[in-house]
Amino acid sequence: MQETLHFSSSSSFSLPKSSISPPKSFKSSTISYPQHPKPPTLISTTPPTPTPQNFHLQEKLLFLDSLGVDSLHCLSSQPLIVSSSLSDLKSVIDFLYSVNLTILDVRRVLHMCPEILTAGISTTLRPAVTFLLREALVTGEKLPGVLRRRPRLLTKCVEKNLRPTLYFLQSTIGIEDVSKCATLLSCSVETKFIPRLDYLQRIGFSRRDAKVMFRRFPSLFCYSIEENLEPKFDYFVVEMGRELKELIVFPQYFSFSLENRIKPRHKMCVEKGVCLSLPVMLKSHESRFRDRLEVCCSSSMPVAECKVQTANHYTVESS
Repeated sequence: MQETLHFSSSSSFSLPKSSISPPKSFKSSTISYPQHPKPPTLISTTPPTPTPQNFHLQEKLLFLDSLGVDSLHCLSSQPLIVSSSLSDLKSVIDFLYSVNLTILDVRRVLHMCPEILTAGISTTLRPAVTFLLREALVTGEKLPGVLRRRPRLLTKCVEKNLRPTLYFLQSTIGIEDVSKCATLLSCSVETKFIPRLDYLQRIGFSRRDAKVMFRRFPSLFCYSIEENLEPKFDYFVVEMGRELKELIVFPQYFSFSLENRIKPRHKMCVEKGVCLSLPVMLKSHESRFRDRLEVCCSSSMPVAECKVQTANHYTVESS
């Protein structure tokens, strides 16, 4: 018998609950979106309000720059510029002009000695100039040249520095016209002059002869003992085999370069078998020196050249 299946009208077709319910993982999960980054904190670009001190310093630096002076160099070398007023700086510049320094001179002296900018005009600068003109007898025409070479003279105290140095050069050394070596007036007698005077005596010169050497060549006071005098003297005695009296006659020997002038020319003389006096060997231009060597080589008695030249130049002054 065929079995027939009947669906009642009240029955309905339904899927199992498990088939329509979302998975548990879906129910418990939530969709999260990444958070927007916080906007960056805005930094104010408004420049800080300048303080009166900074403003005045900028004014002073701009003033120096307008003259072509290296203001940063001056400031780093002489911090007292910070406490100086702009009017004081202008007064110093005007004073430098009043002693006939040009703008180029001003740039040079301030680069060499920025301390001038903070030196008092009435207490330091003007007394120094007055001393140079009235006591050291530097002429007004030569004064700018002296200051260009040694601007530190303007910062020295007349009583403590300049006048004692002048008296030492005049009375102890015997230099009559100190104006010709006025740049030495800024040097210290104790730390500069006396040690060099003592050194010459230690290496064999009498005190009288040492003074003669300084009178003939006052710039000798400026040379370093360790870097100049010692190596040149050692070469003179050991390698050249010369006598001390030649240095008394020609102390300018120490002003020539040991490596570039003294050694090369001495070696050339040795190779040619010629002995020249120190002035002839060192003072001549290269071409004239070589010509002199050739003349001596062609003569029958080249060694006599040294003796004749030395005899002609060797006159020792009395102390």
